[in-house]
Formats: sequence, C-alpha cells, structure tokens
Amino acid sequence: MGLFFKDIKTMEDLYVHGLQDIYYAENRIVKALPKMIEKTTDGELKRGFETHLKETENQVKRLERVFAMHDRPAQGHKCPAIDGIIREAEDVMGDIEDQDVLNTAIIALAQAVEHYEITRYGALMAWANELGHRQSAKVLGETLKEEKATDAKLTAIAERKMNPRADKSRSGVARKKSAGSRKKAARSAGKKTTRSSARGSAARSAKKTGRKKSAAGRRA
Repeated sequence: MGLFFKDIKTMEDLYVHGLQDIYYAENRIVKALPKMIEKTTDGELKRGFETHLKETENQVKRLERVFAMHDRPAQGHKCPAIDGIIREAEDVMGDIEDQDVLNTAIIALAQAVEHYEITRYGALMAWANELGHRQSAKVLGETLKEEKATDAKLTAIAERKMNPRADKSRSGVARKKSAGSRKKAARSAGKKTTRSSARGSAARSAKKTGRKKSAAGRRA
C-alpha cells in the first residue's frame, strides 16, 4: 500500500487511498483463486477455496457500494504488497511436486493473503468510524468478519492435515528409538553374558589347577 504518496494529506485521503488499495487487492485475489483451486488436490481445501471465491466476488461488490456512499468511482490503486504475495504463491505452486507438501504450502500462502486483508479491513473500518462514516464502517466490518472466519477455517484444515502426519513422524521416531534401545540392551546383555562366561571359565580353570596341585602334593 503506497501510504506515503504525496497526494495523501488528510485522514480522508488516507482512507480513500486505502479503499483503492483493497479494491485492487480483492480483484487480484479473484483472479488468483481459480489457480489455487486448480492446484489443490485436497477436497476439503478445494471446496473451501471455491466458497471463498464467491465471498471475494461479493466483497468486491461491497467495496463498490462503499465507493458509491462517498460519491467516488470504484477504482483500484496498484498494491505491491498483494502483488508480491500472489507472485510468491504462483512460484511456489509451480515448484512443489509432492501433493501433501503442496497443499500445506497453499494453505500457508492463502493465510498470508487473509492476514493482509484482515489488517487492511481492520484499519479501514477504524478510519471510517473516526471520520464519521458509520455506514461504510459497518459494510467494511462485514467483510472483515468473513476474512477472519476464512483464516480460522484454513487454520483448522492445516491442523487436521498436519497433525496426523506429525503423529506418524513422531511414532516413527519413537519406534526407531525403541528399536535402538532394544539393540543396546541386547548388546549390553551379550557383553555381561560374555564376561560371566569368562569369569566362570576362569573359576573352573582355577579349581582344576588347584586339584592338580593337591594331587601332586599327596603323591610327594
């Protein structure tokens, strides 16, 4: 968001520029989501993105309502931040071959988008209230709730998908440790048995030697 443009002199200027920023971002997201839906192989995640695409299309319309409330044309202002996040998502989706890893990465990238939107809508709602634009703040608040709900759903999906894999990983490590402990115990037991056998052999040898000496003494 180009917050430090020379044309921003008042809170109203800042607020309008913020609206233009998020309007541009939402339209970029509408174009990016179909690619994420196409790349996603997890059914639950795919359905979630399809639902959010419809929500995002409605969010664009909400912003157009807000612009109309201020008698301004609905237009976007290029936003390097959202461009960077989406560009990263496209690069990552093209590089990862493992489907489970790809789905996990897509969730993280989608949440990066959500967190950006949550930050922007939160600021815009606060600014609208401060400027006395109560109705605009209410409309922006509706979208903010949706963005937070989407972020929470993505977190829940990530936890459901990742925890079983983490449990399997931990189980594998535990099995390796257990097997290692058993081998170590077996080696230790083997060493003790060897030492015990050696001591037994030495004792028997000593007794035998003693008997021979005793017999030799009696003969003498």
